[in-house]
Amino acid sequence: MQFTKMHGAGNDYVYINCFEEKLPEDISALAREVSDRHTGIGGDGLILICPSETADAQMRMFNADGSESEMCGNGIRCVAKYVYDHDIAKKEELQIETGRGVLTLQMIAEDGIVEQVRVNMGEPILVADQIPTTLSGEPPIKAELQVAGKTLEVTCVSMGNPHCITFVDEVNDEWVHGIGPQIEVHPAFPNRINAEFIQIVSRTEMIMRVWERGSGETQACGTGACAAAVAAVLNGLTERTVLCHLPGGDLTLEWAESGEVYMTGPATEVFSGKWAEE
Repeated sequence: MQFTKMHGAGNDYVYINCFEEKLPEDISALAREVSDRHTGIGGDGLILICPSETADAQMRMFNADGSESEMCGNGIRCVAKYVYDHDIAKKEELQIETGRGVLTLQMIAEDGIVEQVRVNMGEPILVADQIPTTLSGEPPIKAELQVAGKTLEVTCVSMGNPHCITFVDEVNDEWVHGIGPQIEVHPAFPNRINAEFIQIVSRTEMIMRVWERGSGETQACGTGACAAAVAAVLNGLTERTVLCHLPGGDLTLEWAESGEVYMTGPATEVFSGKWAEE
């Protein structure tokens, strides 16, 4: 089975072109196998690029633990790059079907190769039981969360997948690796949750690290950065356009007055190969 390794700001996945490749029945098991950084290809998960009846292509995304997720912001940029660069649909504006509906993406190409992608991520979901969370508020803003012997003030937002954002004085390992795993599985989040830790630099700039549901810390999380940008505005901390610094690179986020969140960032193809099927 042919695969392609790609990353968006360091958030790396194994991609399979399902227009051409036939998949095994147990996709979750395949995701776990290929994601293993010691015995597999290595990545934060598996993303399938599939035919769609309603768009140019469909994205299905599986975390490194084999669980399927609704959406991946960095992943969808790479899907769009693959679709464009590999001539599945050579369009400057693509429609990609995801777990949260069909999204529109604009290609930013140089010499016929996509370097950056701007994604209309849609409107954030701010209703607690749709995020979902049992924390109070519509949306939960500065909601108290008891975790690891601490009382945190968190803001919860969904971008098609759930996010719990904590604003901290300094983003460090104690937050990400000490508190992040406990937030992920907290009873307040019935579907588990992604945990973002944000350090505000200025009204137009922030630093983020993330503990991703099903994958652990990743170098970037596009939906998480979008959720954090929304949360920062809701808390009065930033303007509606903000530059987000992640360990793997930078993303530009804009929560437009119309309600949609726009994300612009890189998409990179690393290498291709053949996965030896058992």
